[in-house]
Amino acid sequence: MSFDRRLPTDDWLVDAANFPGGHAAGIVFPRSTEDVVDALASSESVLVVGAQSSLTGGATPMGETIIATTKMARILDVAPGRITVEPGATVASMQERLRAEGGWFAPVPTFTGAFAGGIVATNAAGAATFKYGSTRGWVEALTVVLADGTILDISRGSHRARDGRVVLDTRSGSITIPMPTYRVPKVPKCSAGYFAGPDMDLVDLFVGSEGTLGVITKITFRTLAPPPHIVFAWIPCRSESQGLALVGELRDASIATRQSRTVNGIDACAIEHMDRRSLAIVREDGAGTRYNVSIPGDADMALLVQLEIPAGDAASAFDEIQRALIEPALDGALARFCRLLDAAGVLEDTELALPGDSHRAADFLAVREAVPSGVNRRIRQAKQNIDARIEKTAGDMIVPFDRSAEMMDAYRRGFESRGLDYAIWGHLSDGNVHPNVLAQSYEDVVKGKEAMLEFGRHATRLGGCALAEHGVGRNPVKHALLEQLYGVRGIDEMRAVKQALDPMNRLAPGVIFSRRP
Repeated sequence: MSFDRRLPTDDWLVDAANFPGGHAAGIVFPRSTEDVVDALASSESVLVVGAQSSLTGGATPMGETIIATTKMARILDVAPGRITVEPGATVASMQERLRAEGGWFAPVPTFTGAFAGGIVATNAAGAATFKYGSTRGWVEALTVVLADGTILDISRGSHRARDGRVVLDTRSGSITIPMPTYRVPKVPKCSAGYFAGPDMDLVDLFVGSEGTLGVITKITFRTLAPPPHIVFAWIPCRSESQGLALVGELRDASIATRQSRTVNGIDACAIEHMDRRSLAIVREDGAGTRYNVSIPGDADMALLVQLEIPAGDAASAFDEIQRALIEPALDGALARFCRLLDAAGVLEDTELALPGDSHRAADFLAVREAVPSGVNRRIRQAKQNIDARIEKTAGDMIVPFDRSAEMMDAYRRGFESRGLDYAIWGHLSDGNVHPNVLAQSYEDVVKGKEAMLEFGRHATRLGGCALAEHGVGRNPVKHALLEQLYGVRGIDEMRAVKQALDPMNRLAPGVIFSRRP
């Protein structure tokens, strides 16, 4: 055994969600796949922990031995169109290495400090999912250590389900894994338990399984050449209907550009949004002033658009903007974008960060991040000053974009009928937003959880998913949302998969579903 086992310090007993009650039998820091095999052999149960950025309690131990992947952070290989890494490699370190090699990992989550193993385990997604999809579509191969110590090397196409099952040879003998039969929602993001699909690839079963089926020790991702240039646009909107209509037009134009491969077409890879309460938080906390980002007093919504444009310098981009409205025949991507904004009545208040202006782009992104950080700070203060039982109460839901207006109405009705203060922001180009309660009492938390279950039912009726990108973890509300989505039978099918691969329930017990048989 080439690693030490010791008692963890307190900072290993909680994740980013501050999920309570964390305790562990010990912590180990493996450096290799073989170390992971040894750790499993010497532990009654384990919980794999990466960057501890979980928002669901999924990285909070409940008596298990923690397998920390921080010492397994090597980038093993970079080749055209792919990168192979250990699970502790951060997204930021992957991007830095790829940049030096002329490559790029496209489905970047919002937090680039996330570990490679964690984004696979939760099928993580981010702002640019609208163009590039979630992590699942970029995973080409995995090395996974099963609960009995079997080292499983799988690549796409090497193991596929036949007649609803996959048969594997393991240290414990031949096992049959029954594939779930429920239907996964057809939305761009879904982090809702085990994947299912006809003749599905075994790789997809482990992507999004939150460490409950095996310990991932090596990953090969597909990569791309980086986009030539990104323009960021900060766009205040006078009404939500105006904002939603604009997002719809930008989506349609971007999809048409990709389908036709128009060189100079509008190509928005991400469109973020912040509602009126979110903008009020930015004002209250002084973030707009601090970053010199204008927020008109009558703005009901703000959008942050990331637009991919062909290669060119900032001077030529500025010239194109200046000529866009006086030369209707000008056919550049930025000219088309500006004319669309002008027709929507938002161009006058729009601010742009042109190619190469990384400082201004960072200002816009900082204002966007000021919203969740402002909400989280208010929750911490309420917990400290009002009631220790107050906790973050939020959703992570997605619906088909054309149902977004209906879902927004449902959020507002659900919150306001309960007398709750709330803020909504997120990745509107996907139809994925984060409704958050700004609780001022424990009663608000209870009402907020009721609202989340109501929203989950509504999202499912609209063809969406109540668990879009953060996973399920140990959160009881998310467990309930998962059962709402797939029913008791669906949960039983997940348990059958777990039983086949981990019959003693040694891997992340209590994550995705409760410990009870």
